Amino acid sequence: MFAAGTKTIVGMAHLAPLPGAPGYDRAGGLGKVIDAVAADLEALQRGGIDAVMFGNEADRPYVLRAPPEGLAAMAAVIAAVKPSLSVPFGVDYLWDPVATVALAVAAGAAFAREIFTGVYASDMGLWQPDAAAALRLRADLDRADLQLLFNINAEFATPLDTRPLADRAKSVVFSSTADVICVSGPMTGMAVDRSDLAAVKQAVGATPVLANTGVTVDSVADILSVADGAVVGTHFKRDGDTWNPVDGERVRRFMERVEGLR
Repeated sequence: MFAAGTKTIVGMAHLAPLPGAPGYDRAGGLGKVIDAVAADLEALQRGGIDAVMFGNEADRPYVLRAPPEGLAAMAAVIAAVKPSLSVPFGVDYLWDPVATVALAVAAGAAFAREIFTGVYASDMGLWQPDAAAALRLRADLDRADLQLLFNINAEFATPLDTRPLADRAKSVVFSSTADVICVSGPMTGMAVDRSDLAAVKQAVGATPVLANTGVTVDSVADILSVADGAVVGTHFKRDGDTWNPVDGERVRRFMERVEGLR
């Protein structure tokens, strides 16, 4: 579904904390998680979003290997709201690329995003994802059509690889056959460096490049003059707060702006 020049906008459906996470609401249970994400989905789709991505952003502090209870719960939540989806969807289980691919296949997702490559010093400790295991799993499960979005500059982390970002992007496309490259700011909701975005786009040629964080209605024209699309989470929330519900009016205004740019 992602291709160069399409200007695809993906809206984030952030799940409330899942079982196993310290913030999980035991009294409300999964029913409360499902109700909240269903309301966000309705607002995103009503606002005209192109695609939706489910993520466990609220499962803080983050882990590098998905716990079984969290992964199973996320699959259950997606299954519960899937009948209401009218746009393509993807998944991202932070910060585990193998679990993300498994979840995407089980849920029937069109795409999956994660940190697949590199070595990082991070808030979660030393971080070394396994791209080979994730891509081999996709092949073993016969989902060559599942597009993998490679986030190449992780939030909450610093790469130990000192090559310029554009060089790393070009290498990832060659060595890991990345379907899409995502360029992020330093944290959730923080803007992407436009010069990084432009350098990566030039380096990877026909491979689609998305701005992964911090895009707003005021910056989207500038971002889409370079990128092939964007993933938007925080800006779509009420008052621009990552942890608030999606504000359908903010989505509508943003997508009207995008339609005028296409």
